[in-house]
Amino acid sequence: MLSAMTAPSARLDALPFTRRHLRLLTGSGIGWALDAMDVGLISFVIAALAVEWQLSPVETSWIASAGFIGMAIGASVGGLLADRLGRRQVFALTLLIYGLATGASALVGGVAALLVLRFVVGLGLGSELPVASTYVSEFAPARIRGRLVVILEAFWAVGWTIAALIGYFVVPMQDGWRWAFAVGAVPALYALIVRWALPESPRYLESVGRTAESERIVRAFEASAGRPVSRVEAPVIDPTTAPVPTAPRGLAAVAALWEPALRMRTGALWLVWFCVNFSYYGAFIWIPSILFAQGFDLVKSFEFTLVITLAQLPGYAVAAWLVERWGRRPTLAVFLVGSAFSALLFGNALEVWQIIAAGCALSFFNLGAWGALYAVTPEAYPTQLRATGSGWAAAVGRIASIIAPLFVPWAMAFGGAPLLFAVFSVFFAIAALGVIPLAEKRGAALEERLTAGA
Repeated sequence: MLSAMTAPSARLDALPFTRRHLRLLTGSGIGWALDAMDVGLISFVIAALAVEWQLSPVETSWIASAGFIGMAIGASVGGLLADRLGRRQVFALTLLIYGLATGASALVGGVAALLVLRFVVGLGLGSELPVASTYVSEFAPARIRGRLVVILEAFWAVGWTIAALIGYFVVPMQDGWRWAFAVGAVPALYALIVRWALPESPRYLESVGRTAESERIVRAFEASAGRPVSRVEAPVIDPTTAPVPTAPRGLAAVAALWEPALRMRTGALWLVWFCVNFSYYGAFIWIPSILFAQGFDLVKSFEFTLVITLAQLPGYAVAAWLVERWGRRPTLAVFLVGSAFSALLFGNALEVWQIIAAGCALSFFNLGAWGALYAVTPEAYPTQLRATGSGWAAAVGRIASIIAPLFVPWAMAFGGAPLLFAVFSVFFAIAALGVIPLAEKRGAALEERLTAGA
């Protein structure tokens, strides 16, 4: 069973948006953008290395998939660690890991070393995304929680646009791919800022019995909102006498995701995450290479990709407005259906204007869907399991992102872009159906607490 929310959580939900919220959203968003920049860079680097190193489609597929194998492991482990060690700690650690590994990738001389480093990069990237969305959702006021998480996700478009600019201006240069990887080391430095400048989640602190720390952070946010810090809506519990809440750890936490109260939402989320990852990474990691294979030179294919990428920003903006206007479920479903139609159009586009228009539509709808998905996922679980639930949903999705880059060369050889994007369209449609069982929590309290027999 699930008990009522506790006072610090209620006070966080009732706050207006303050400067402290803005600082936390911006700080988390920069980390998110750096993550996107790293993922986006590999699509341009793959296209360049295929020419410079004369790589086969299978080799380039494994370069992409190695990172996603790491992301699958990182997402599952990162969520567990965040529920055990805290959101901020794991967030900073993941930035450090993938930043150092990306920088080291600039020094590689062959495929084998790059595969190893891309796997390590994936460990950090996979851990960071579900932890960051959980972190922001736990600070956000209830009435705008979905919108803030979508805005966090919108930093992905910023990072991907930076990657496209680096791909367009830097990668075509002599050894440009090495300089691109060198820029990707920036997250390692930013990890220090995250570690010392951002607070730990009060909801997490409360869930592990660290009530004094939780109270101190909540009061700081109340002060930022201009509310008296003495205003407390429930007695503050003495941490020396308070019982520490018990929560499942390790594999027991994963098993708890499938208990009767949670199994429907877990199954639905895993299905949606799998299908969206398959279509997104199959398409966007390969768009520069697909355009190059269709006869456009490397610079022109990068130019088209940059234009298509810019359409992500309005997609996020519209999704951020709709998740609080329509709700999470209808917004996610509509953007997934739009993604399905856009994929069909892109796969059958022949003229340049058709390629750009269909690509922009796919970018708009697909990234809007991502924003809504990241908004709905942390809301599905109680605090003790929130990062674990988000992490394992992302991990299941990463399995699809491993398969997709390996599937693309086969599909392109067998049926070309029309077949490839028809498959992506089907996966988007299945994801839209998977939204149906999800609960709608627009404006609802985030907090649920597991008790014995839950």
